Amino acid sequence: MASFSRSGSQQTVRRPVVVTGRGYWSGRENRVEIRPAAAGEGVVFVRHDRPSPAVVPATLGSRIEATARTNLAADGVRVEMVEHLLSALAALGVDCCRVSLTADELPRLDGSSLAFVEAIDAAGVVSLGVPREPIVVRERLRVGDDEAWLEALPPRFPGLSVDYVLDYGPGPIGRQEFSIELTPDAYRRELAAARTFITLEEAGRLRAAGLGLDVSMRDLVVFSPDGPIDNPLRWPDECVRHKVLDLVGDLALAGRPIHGHVRAYRSGHRLNAELAAGLRSMDVEQAACMAG
Repeated sequence: MASFSRSGSQQTVRRPVVVTGRGYWSGRENRVEIRPAAAGEGVVFVRHDRPSPAVVPATLGSRIEATARTNLAADGVRVEMVEHLLSALAALGVDCCRVSLTADELPRLDGSSLAFVEAIDAAGVVSLGVPREPIVVRERLRVGDDEAWLEALPPRFPGLSVDYVLDYGPGPIGRQEFSIELTPDAYRRELAAARTFITLEEAGRLRAAGLGLDVSMRDLVVFSPDGPIDNPLRWPDECVRHKVLDLVGDLALAGRPIHGHVRAYRSGHRLNAELAAGLRSMDVEQAACMAG
């Protein structure tokens, strides 16, 4: 997976660490154990609730279409809602680890990546002594249309920076803008605690479909026409911060560090993955040209 730490070597967690909780949509309890891995292994999910352990790599090739989340699958085995953990791993510089699961959907926790960040910090991060090979954006790449788009530009500093514009039109969410140069400290301070949000109408549709039946208004930020219900915001612009958190996790599926400046307008998981795939392809083409 891609990492945005400035360190030049691949890294893993120093020791195993565990996070537990229930999934948003399934409600199933999941014990997530983040374990050390060797250089070059990347991030892989391992389902231990199967008759034999099943491995799902955290790569673009594993990604499957899903509504309002990022899901992966390999050989018929699924892992759901991986973006918050991938975001925390990428931002804190964990390139390689094995993530053991006892269910298919990762825990919702408080709707943010904060618990994963705290667990990774408690475990510590250690160098594997093998250099990273970042994808360096050398020319503009744009995906999307006038309604929603993403573009990657050459880096402003040795890593990833993001400018994001969220625009829900009239209403309590409205238009929000956020910019960040992504370092581990900036992520901890500015993004990790930003929570998942939906509208009251969206919440009603999910419940009608039998999803999220044990989720309360305290488990994520639900917006009525008058504002968040029974759950005060952590920042006035928490929604756009969470969108950036998701973007970091989705770009991690490129499998390599990304050094570039990303501008986003109303993008979501599908466009995030499309940009990651485009950057990976562009990098392969550039490498071929240099080799030729």
